[in-house]
Amino acid sequence: DSMAQARRIKCRLCTKVLKKIQALAGDDPDESAVQAALQKGCRALGRAVGKRCQQLVSKYREQISEGLQNGDLPQDICAAIGLCRS
Repeated sequence: DSMAQARRIKCRLCTKVLKKIQALAGDDPDESAVQAALQKGCRALGRAVGKRCQQLVSKYREQISEGLQNGDLPQDICAAIGLCRS
């Protein structure tokens, strides 16, 4: 069904975006490292994905930033903000 498919796509996008941002932020990032990675991460994904990435990041900035600083896995952060099933 199309809702489930849309959810899977959102989950994949979220996970892809967060893996990229996590890689840019490095191990044990502080808030400024995460903020810089959030800026660069979306640009690094290209124009089409980058636009969706920006929307995702601006909507869930707090949760993403907190999750990355806590060392949470991308899949877990995406589940926490409701884009993936946990």
